[in-house]
Amino acid sequence: MYSASKPVIIATQMMESMITNYTPTRAEVNDVANSVIDGADAVMLSGETSVGLYPIRVVEHMRTIIAKVESKGYHYNRNHLPSVTSKSFIPDSVCYNACVMASQVGARAIVGLTRSGYTAYKVSAQRPNADILIFTDVPDMLNVLSLVWGVRVFFYDRHVSTDETIIELQDILKEKGYVNKDDIINLCKNSVGRPGEDEYDQTWKSEIRVSASGCCLTGYYRLHTLTQTARIKWLTK
Repeated sequence: MYSASKPVIIATQMMESMITNYTPTRAEVNDVANSVIDGADAVMLSGETSVGLYPIRVVEHMRTIIAKVESKGYHYNRNHLPSVTSKSFIPDSVCYNACVMASQVGARAIVGLTRSGYTAYKVSAQRPNADILIFTDVPDMLNVLSLVWGVRVFFYDRHVSTDETIIELQDILKEKGYVNKDDIINLCKNSVGRPGEDEYDQTWKSEIRVSASGCCLTGYYRLHTLTQTARIKWLTK
C-alpha cells in the first residue's frame, strides 16, 4: 500500500466490546496497535460510537493507543524509492526527496499544495517524521485528505506569485500554531493540476525554508521539463 500510495482504512469492529463495556479487551488493543504498526492511514469505529454506551470513552481509548504506538518504535521515513520506469517518476522523486530532506534537517513540517491530492498521497506514503500540512483550493479535497496518514489539510484559493504564496502559507501556519519562529519547514509542490496533467508534466520543486521573523531561503532546487531534458539549479542565500 505504500508503493501504491493508496490510503487504507481499517474498519472491522475494532473495539466492539466497548459497545457495552467501559474498557476494551487486550485483543482489541492489539488489533488497533497492529493496524498502526502495519501502516494503516485510519482506523474506524461504527457501532461503538453510534449505538454504544461509551462513545467518547472509546474514542479516547483509540486515540491513546495510536499516540503511544506512534511515539514508541513507529517506523517513520520508510524510504520507498520512486520507480524510474513510471511516467510520474519526477514528481514522485520530488515528494520522496522532500521527505529525505526533511529528515536530514529535522524539519518541523512538510508543506504542500495540491488539487488532485497526489502530493499529499505521495508524501504521506513515505511516513515522514514531520507534520504534513497540505493546502488545496478544491473543497472536496478537505474531507478526502483528512483520512490520509499524518495529513492536515487547509483551504487556500489565492492565486499570487510563488514567493507571496509561501509567505502567506507560513503566516497561516504560524497563526494556527502549527509552526513557530525558527522552525524549519519544507515546501513540496508538484505544479497544481489534475493527475496526468499539471501535477505530472510541468514544474516540480522542493524548498527548505526557515520560519522566522524574516523568512530566509536556505536551500532550493527546481526541475523544469525542457523537451526531453531536465535541469537542476541550486541557489543558496
